[in-house]
Amino acid sequence: MKKRVAIIGAGPAGLMAAEVLTRYDYDVHVYEQKPSAARKFLMAGKTGLNISHAEPVAQFIQRYDQADWLAAWIKQWDANWIQQWMKDLGIESYIGSSCRVFPVEMKAAPLLRAWLKRLVEHGVIFHYRHQCLKLSSSELQFKNLIKEQVETQQFDAIVMACGAVSWSQLGSDGAWQQWLSQDEIEAFQASNAGVERTWSKFMQPVFGQPLKRVEAWVEGQAKTMGDIVISHYGLESGLIYKQGRALRQQVKNGQTMQLYLDLIPDQTVEQLAQKLKPSKKQSLSNVWRKAGLDHAKASLVRELVAKDLWNDPLALAQQVKHLAIALTGFRPIEEAISCAGGIKRDVLSEQLQLKSNPYVFCCGEMLDWDAPTGGYLLTACFATGRAAGEGVHDYLAAKIEQGKF
Repeated sequence: MKKRVAIIGAGPAGLMAAEVLTRYDYDVHVYEQKPSAARKFLMAGKTGLNISHAEPVAQFIQRYDQADWLAAWIKQWDANWIQQWMKDLGIESYIGSSCRVFPVEMKAAPLLRAWLKRLVEHGVIFHYRHQCLKLSSSELQFKNLIKEQVETQQFDAIVMACGAVSWSQLGSDGAWQQWLSQDEIEAFQASNAGVERTWSKFMQPVFGQPLKRVEAWVEGQAKTMGDIVISHYGLESGLIYKQGRALRQQVKNGQTMQLYLDLIPDQTVEQLAQKLKPSKKQSLSNVWRKAGLDHAKASLVRELVAKDLWNDPLALAQQVKHLAIALTGFRPIEEAISCAGGIKRDVLSEQLQLKSNPYVFCCGEMLDWDAPTGGYLLTACFATGRAAGEGVHDYLAAKIEQGKF
């Protein structure tokens, strides 16, 4: 009889594990509690599916906090591999000016349809509206949400691809954590999320406005350039996300979260000070505007810089170039694009097999790794999904060879 493999979760990692297993003679079942597959993947592709990043692979790998853990898999299934994989599905891709990889159509839905079609054609059986309630050794208990029936089934191997805990309405609700011991899991934290600060009423007119072309950094870390949106709760943007890991480290060290901004990075302090000299013929606001401080930037300066420095051009220029912003935390994890934390590396084998339960392999965002947006999240989900699928095959093949079935 064919060996039976269950995959819990029909997101990118689970689908990649299923794809690997279709190369072998297994009975592959994918269980998904939602009515359709890969809902977070589809949501990510609504405004343009950034599926990977075509930077040099050595640089690419360093975007991850667990770079040495993920390196071998990322190298094997990198952006070039992903582009060829898409092409094999009939989906052409291109590399944008920022080196991000996109499908030509920009949407996730055509890619997902082609992918699911191929998986079904290769024998993968999908069970939608099936919620996994319990995992015990090689046994899974499901609730059929359509029939409102509970059933228990035995499998020869199980792949957990359940996601983390952000965007739970799309399926990643973290319920799987109850199946493991707490010492196997690093507590989840919001990643790629906005940061919070309480503003004065004076800032309300600039809520939703961008701080354009600024540099941001955390003490001791490299500067990155981009735009930041001023929000009613604090600050939000991809530039903020890039600082998330360093900001979380500050919290872990018991420090106050503090971000630094250079509001006019293309000028030196001396050049800016010259432009900020008060003028009898111009208002202070006009002087600042001509120096490069538009309404949003000027408002932030008024909010954070002591008023007695406003007419001191050198002191003000120094503040503008090194503006300290104390933060109070991250937005709730429910709003985060992704999560840091998850199943710890040391409780898994090199093939992502759970040491406490050899029937189970884990992959995707439920693992303890983190990365910024820009295609890195999906690439690691694809790669760890494939690694888990290969791990399942090696495990089953070894047991067959040893006559243990």
